[in-house]
Amino acid sequence: MITLTASAAQEVKRLIEKEQKPNLGFRIGVKGGGCSGMSYVLGLEEATPKQYDTVFEQEGIKILVDAKSHLYLDGMSVDYKTALMGGGFEFSNPLAKKSCGCGHSFTA
Repeated sequence: MITLTASAAQEVKRLIEKEQKPNLGFRIGVKGGGCSGMSYVLGLEEATPKQYDTVFEQEGIKILVDAKSHLYLDGMSVDYKTALMGGGFEFSNPLAKKSCGCGHSFTA
């Protein structure tokens, strides 16, 4: 399972409202790259799941995760921080063995 904190859910809802497309979901995934080997990928897309997607729903938000990414993200929590410098989405991933300084990439 992947969870959003209240502040992350609020920010995702704000982004969906800004797009003016109520059927958007929040896709979370990983891709190779970044300073620690794998990078987190976030995006808004139609909430219709693709083949092999896992879908979580929280506070009315559909969270979409492909099967490969789910192996690396299961149990992760996503938070959102507002700050003059260094704000944005933050990841707490219990499967990450090492993370980079910026927190946007990891080693599993």
